[in-house]
Amino acid sequence: MGVKKYKPITPGLRGMTGYTFEEITKTSPERSLLVPMRRSGGRNVYGRVTVRHRGGGNRQHIRVVDYKRDKHNIPARVAAIEYDPNRTARLALLYYADGEKRYIIAPLDLRVNDTVMAGPTAEVRPGNSLPISIIPVGTLVHNIELKEGRGGQLVRAAGGAAQLLAKEGDYAQIRLPSGEVRLVRQNCYATIGQVGNVEHGNIKLGKAGRKRHMGIRPTVRGTAMSPRDHPHGGGEGRQPIGMPSPKSPWGKPTLGYKTRRNKKTDQYIVRRRGKKRR
Repeated sequence: MGVKKYKPITPGLRGMTGYTFEEITKTSPERSLLVPMRRSGGRNVYGRVTVRHRGGGNRQHIRVVDYKRDKHNIPARVAAIEYDPNRTARLALLYYADGEKRYIIAPLDLRVNDTVMAGPTAEVRPGNSLPISIIPVGTLVHNIELKEGRGGQLVRAAGGAAQLLAKEGDYAQIRLPSGEVRLVRQNCYATIGQVGNVEHGNIKLGKAGRKRHMGIRPTVRGTAMSPRDHPHGGGEGRQPIGMPSPKSPWGKPTLGYKTRRNKKTDQYIVRRRGKKRR
């Protein structure tokens, strides 16, 4: 996939980049795999805003993506590569030999009319899903399960890839895109290859309108608010934040503040992200 630049005939187009969509082979989605999307605008059942900066945007449908890859030992043909407005990666439409249709996350170098398969007997090539115990050490994988049969939960964004580092006992060491090395059971499934659309990080929206089309509303700086609305607010003219570290509107530290709560899985983390290698 490529990135195109726009001719700067307006201020909004200056610096804006977009997709060339050269890898997309089908423009309309598969109707049998669509689910209506219900939006809440960031509000709970009482109508109060619980998640800020959400609302509006283009009307979208949810594509039902097969993260489990539980149709084992049944070959499928890649019928099309499609765009999905709900994620950064592309989707591959599969036609299975038994007539069923499913979406999967399209890995890099997967082409139309390629054959993919899931199961212990599948080959080690992009798009195939295998147990980690069968995948050779050093292979790049994505869509990794954390619990057998639950479906892939890790490494699903555009350009993402994890690397299988080692196997020992019932667990395997996998280096995630963040740099974290984590233990995953070898019975869990993972898909071979790197997620496609690797140029997604080079896209520049260019103007506020494209952000609104995504359903993301504007963010106001805390220093521009009043003291009642934000800890950074108030003062005559421009003022520094006046405290040791920046805070959220609810007084929680925001720079370097640890937000991880699930301590039960600490035992599976071999090396945390951001740590220097020894």
